Amino acid sequence: MLFCCTGIRSVAQDTKPDTVSVGIYITSIHDIDFKQKEYSITFWLWLKYKNKDFDFLNNLEVPQAKSVDKSFSLVDSSGDRIYMQMKMQCVMKDSWKIGNFPFDRQKLRLSIENSQFDSRSLVFVADTVGQNFDKRFTLRGWDVDSCIVSTGIKVYETGFGDESLPKPHTEYSSYKLRLDIKRDAGGLFWKMFLGMYIAFLIAYICFYIHIDGMDSRFGLSVGSLFAVVGNKYIIDSSLPESSSFTLVDTLHGLTLICILLVIAANAYCLRLFKQNKLKKVIKFDLMAAQVMLIVYVLLNIWFIWQASRN
Repeated sequence: MLFCCTGIRSVAQDTKPDTVSVGIYITSIHDIDFKQKEYSITFWLWLKYKNKDFDFLNNLEVPQAKSVDKSFSLVDSSGDRIYMQMKMQCVMKDSWKIGNFPFDRQKLRLSIENSQFDSRSLVFVADTVGQNFDKRFTLRGWDVDSCIVSTGIKVYETGFGDESLPKPHTEYSSYKLRLDIKRDAGGLFWKMFLGMYIAFLIAYICFYIHIDGMDSRFGLSVGSLFAVVGNKYIIDSSLPESSSFTLVDTLHGLTLICILLVIAANAYCLRLFKQNKLKKVIKFDLMAAQVMLIVYVLLNIWFIWQASRN
């Protein structure tokens, strides 16, 4: 919470709430930390209202903010209403959906509330004139799909220690912004999965090594198996923990299964070779190599296509 994190929230009188017009303009989003589920945002915020009891300098709250810094503020009360402008930098905590990583789409959320007055005294109205973000700002590795602002009521099932309330239930007006972004995944995909694909190809080459080099065939296959496992651990170290099966898990799991099938095929070829069935070994190698490659490529295309279109 911002400025007034634990202060007692006042109970509003049963009167028509005062309206506060709120506008926002985002100038920068940076330091997106996928592992820690946080990002930094810099924006201008302005409020227009008539009730002089509203102290937004001290009672402005930014839910889900890890830290808030107000670098500039301006208050103009010369007219019939108060105009307040602030420049703020926030480190926001949010939840990430990593099921389709690196073809993921994320929603960055920001909301503000007044920690002193509830919805019976204060209601936010969105100022929708103009743009809400600078289209020239660089969001490295991401593309902005849309920016949506709205207002609503945030419900708290607590009275914040106010014993005069009949039940522990309070409602506060909320101004909300949602920024929909999608990752530019082209280069990142190959950076993260190139090692896995090379490991598979090394194992796949075993089908074209003569049966006399069975030790080499087994050695390359087992080495590729460990390489895929290592590649997955490296990728997982940069992602948030997830209990669901992600695209990263699917592609690595598919590759591990295919390499295990290569090892099983090598064992079968060795058995045929010891039975002096060399022609059958050669025929099996060629057939297994073609089927393995076709199935592996098609399944990769299918899983990647499914992830990129969601």
